[in-house]
Amino acid sequence: MAMLPNQLPKLAQDPAGRSLGLNLPPGTLVDTTSEGRRHEPLLWHSEAPAEPGSWEGLLPARMSAGLHPVLLSMDEALPATRDLDPGAMSYPGGHDADEVLAGLWGDEEESDEDDADLTAPFGRTWPGLAPAREFEADPDVRAAEVAASVVGEGWIKDPRAALVPARRSADVPAAIGWTGPCNHENDVARLCAVLRSWEERFGVRVVAVAFDVLVLSVAAPPATVDEAEAVAAEHFAFCPDNVTQGCGSLRAYAESLVDAHAWSFWWD
Repeated sequence: MAMLPNQLPKLAQDPAGRSLGLNLPPGTLVDTTSEGRRHEPLLWHSEAPAEPGSWEGLLPARMSAGLHPVLLSMDEALPATRDLDPGAMSYPGGHDADEVLAGLWGDEEESDEDDADLTAPFGRTWPGLAPAREFEADPDVRAAEVAASVVGEGWIKDPRAALVPARRSADVPAAIGWTGPCNHENDVARLCAVLRSWEERFGVRVVAVAFDVLVLSVAAPPATVDEAEAVAAEHFAFCPDNVTQGCGSLRAYAESLVDAHAWSFWWD
């Protein structure tokens, strides 16, 4: 996939990142994947467990070096070489979010055609993208708040603060070749195209990644159940397990999205 120049190799000789205007704690560069070692690192992560302010502390790296902060779970050996497959990913900018979600919606509707209530009130027809909302907070400020909760409240196990070279926060999962949603979508770049759209419409940031879990911060969540139903339809296409193995219906799931400052997804 298309990438900006990767500044991570500089950390091999300059571990604190001072040449990049950073002051990093001791950390590790990861350059191994399911296909073997790569010619340059995929990511950097801290050696010590993350603290509530760790995500915010790495935010300057985005402006100075094009490195995006994210929290990575070390549970189940992530990042493990068997889980990272960047070579299998396309470029998020090559996909249209509406087309991606419409296709995934159709796949889920076909497999659940006997459960007419699952996606009510929309049924088999893809309703299209939900309208954009006015941001109620700065997306980075909201992301820092959610990241602090992820660490402080134990949303993911054994989190580490990490930096990933990517064009934008939404591209982070594809940039590292994350395969958490592989039972639903093998090319995570297609889901990252949706994340890009959510960045623009709802002020989303990718805050945390675990083995099969993704946590996003949301600067412009839906304010009513009616608004939330349109967003819930997108979530169902993006990650049907949130509905089928959670609330059991799109309408019930939508209620949990009203004024929610974080969205989390889990693929079985």
